Amino acid sequence: MKSIPAFALTCFSFLLFTACTATGEPDPDNPPRAVGESAPDFELESLRGGEVTLSELAADGPVVLLVLRGYPGYQCPICNRQMGDYFSEHERFAELGARVVLVYPGPSDHLKDKAEEFVGGDTLPDNFDLLIDPDYTFTNAYNLRWNQGSETAYPSTFVIAPGEGREITFAKVSYSYGNRTNAADILAEVEKIAE
Repeated sequence: MKSIPAFALTCFSFLLFTACTATGEPDPDNPPRAVGESAPDFELESLRGGEVTLSELAADGPVVLLVLRGYPGYQCPICNRQMGDYFSEHERFAELGARVVLVYPGPSDHLKDKAEEFVGGDTLPDNFDLLIDPDYTFTNAYNLRWNQGSETAYPSTFVIAPGEGREITFAKVSYSYGNRTNAADILAEVEKIAE
C-alpha cells in the first residue's frame, strides 16, 4: 500500500480547512425568508420529470425545503452527508405526511447533469424530490444567493405548513458550508405541525 506524500496531505488539509471555514454574509437589505412569512410559490423541474410547484405540494401536507449548494465546481460532501441523513428518515417523514424537497441551484448550463451526478444513481424515496434551480430563480426569490466566487446558495432549511398560506414555521440559513440542520431536528418541527 502506497503512503500519501506529506506535501499532498498538507495541501489536502489546507483545502479542506478552507472549504469548511468559508463564510458569507447576509444582505441586510434582502434578508432570507423568515418564520411567520408566507413561502413564495415556485415552479421548478424535478429530476423525476415534470414541473413541481410549492402550492401543490403544500396542499397535501407539510413541506421541508432543503436548499443545497448545488454545483460550485464540485459536489459538496457536506450536502451529500446531509442528504443521506434525511434519506435515512424518509419513512418517518412519510408517516407525518411531509414532502422533502431538495433544491439544487446553479448556472443553467449542465445543471441537470450535475444534479443527477449528485444523486449518484440512488433512487429517491417517493416523498422526496430533487428540483433544479437554473440561474437561481428560486434562490433569488428566497434571498439565499451566496454571490461570492463560485458559490451558489446559502445552505438552508425551511419547514412550511400545509395550506394556501404556506406559512414558514421553521427557517435556518447557514452562512458557511457547515452548521446544517439534521433530520431529527426537522422531524420534531414537522411533528409540531402534525399535532
